[in-house]
Amino acid sequence: MVMTRRKLMGIVDAGRIRDAIGAAERRTSGEICVSVSSLFWGNVRKAAERAFVRLGMTRTKERNGVLLFVVPSRRKFVILGDIGIHEKVGQEFWSRVADRIQERFREGDFTGGLAGAIEEVGERLAAHFPFDRASDLNELPDELDFR
Repeated sequence: MVMTRRKLMGIVDAGRIRDAIGAAERRTSGEICVSVSSLFWGNVRKAAERAFVRLGMTRTKERNGVLLFVVPSRRKFVILGDIGIHEKVGQEFWSRVADRIQERFREGDFTGGLAGAIEEVGERLAAHFPFDRASDLNELPDELDFR
């Protein structure tokens, strides 16, 4: 089955995810992006790494971007945190978030899994990279990336 953009948008509620990103980013200078990919047979981690670069996540001022890369048709995902946030939270944090996402994905709740992860990641970003009204810029778009 080929996953078209329309089918992907039917699986993930883009408005709810965009709102979750906006809410999280109002508390942090960090950046959160979500990329939803159609079915492909390659390595999901490598595809996520390419998306991380393509979306400009390596160019954030504090290297505090987080990408949630999802392939709904394969029920697979990757969470990538840039070096600035990864150094603060470590692999254990990402593993906990991944476990929670996996639970929701098993139930077919892709939107709920992503929204919960965005909230959790946003809280941690805010703890280490608080929002500064005077200097913060939204460095990356909050819109979902559908590929």
